[in-house]
Amino acid sequence: MKIIVIDGQGGKMGHAVIVQLKKYHPELEITAIGTNSIATSSMLKAGADAGATGENPVVVASRSADIIIGPIGIVIPNSLLGEITPVMAEAIGSSQAKKILIPVNKCNHYVVGCEELPLSVYIGQVVAQVELLTGK
Repeated sequence: MKIIVIDGQGGKMGHAVIVQLKKYHPELEITAIGTNSIATSSMLKAGADAGATGENPVVVASRSADIIIGPIGIVIPNSLLGEITPVMAEAIGSSQAKKILIPVNKCNHYVVGCEELPLSVYIGQVVAQVELLTGK
């Protein structure tokens, strides 16, 4: 199962997701893709098995991913302070992968129906969804 975690800015959210996934399921193969080198580095330090930075890795990895995890902004062009390009958003959105999107009410986005919860709660929900999708 090919799991990709995509994050931008400082990679804090992706870092936290990878730490928790690896804590409970160290056997999962996780690739971290940052929109910048700081985000990628942070996710690699969290325990990702591989990492890459930029638009092209998002496009290439999205083609064969089984699960894509990241803030909801990864499917919205020019979100995450402009770090998500239209090409990235299209690649992620058109991927056959299951997407686990973490609601973040920042960058002028408000996700209707989503409660304002601490990041730790959302990450727990991400782990539960990955377990459901992977059967682990």
